Amino acid sequence: MAGPPKAVPLVAPGHTRPVTHLSFSALQEDGTYLLISSCKDGNPMLREWTGDWIGTFVGHKGAVWSSKLSPDASRAASGSADFTAKVWDTYTGDPLYSFPHNHIVRSVAISPMSSHLLTGGQEKKARIFDLGRPDAEPDVLVEGGTLSHDGTVKSVVWVGEHTGVTAGEDGLIKWWDLRTRKLTTSLTFPNPITSMELSQQTNRLVVTSGKTVAFIPALPTGAQTHSLTLPYSPSSASIHPILQDRFVTGSLTDEWVRVHGIDGEEREVLKGHHGPVHCVEFSPDGELYASGSEDGTIRLWQTTPGKSYGLWQGNLNGG
Repeated sequence: MAGPPKAVPLVAPGHTRPVTHLSFSALQEDGTYLLISSCKDGNPMLREWTGDWIGTFVGHKGAVWSSKLSPDASRAASGSADFTAKVWDTYTGDPLYSFPHNHIVRSVAISPMSSHLLTGGQEKKARIFDLGRPDAEPDVLVEGGTLSHDGTVKSVVWVGEHTGVTAGEDGLIKWWDLRTRKLTTSLTFPNPITSMELSQQTNRLVVTSGKTVAFIPALPTGAQTHSLTLPYSPSSASIHPILQDRFVTGSLTDEWVRVHGIDGEEREVLKGHHGPVHCVEFSPDGELYASGSEDGTIRLWQTTPGKSYGLWQGNLNGG
């Protein structure tokens, strides 16, 4: 008797060094979406929802740590070890803006109307750039002194029209009113934050810190935070955007992608990478998730193995 279909990942090659970050666009009107990848080779890549390569953004002179797409996928932003953040036209691949920093840029986020850019990195500062006035000095989000965090800013996300959220190696997550540039509230973890992503559909932040995965309301409304302790330290986590009944993780301690139930129970261990897994991310329709590894590859995994979807059309059940 045949067992359940085996997970057969699609491998998206092209990068030459470790893949550091993955981010999907929102679901577009035609039901498709895009994937942008960051890599230590300095060349962020744009791909179709099938994983097929569209183009490479060429211009950084150092490792790219983070890249994100605007809601309509017409713009991309990237942050690099070359001390710059760049904004790109996704149709032409041309760089539109390049913003200098004083240290490595670890994370970027584009506002919903693509009017502003939020950045953070090893300066321990989060900055806001006005894309309508690219030559103007950026605003720095500060609390008390001159710094946004007491450690590297590992992740920044833009929530709704007016809220920015920053996460640092100091174990703090901070919510900022971007109209007043003031801190509104914060949340403390006992260990450094290793990743934070916005799950747009579930309106939650997915945070990893030590052996903890936390699912936090994107806006501090008093709703409950759901937190789990895993037997290992995840490098990244992503929740199913529709069902919200499972999440996937990567880890720097092995080469596997894991699927957990929302109660933390391990459901699957997926083997295929040949190096530690730096980043994982669910697609906006929940049909697949992507993983990026030290081995320089991106792998796309079906949420329901064997289902006819994208390049898995036909019989890909197994062997």
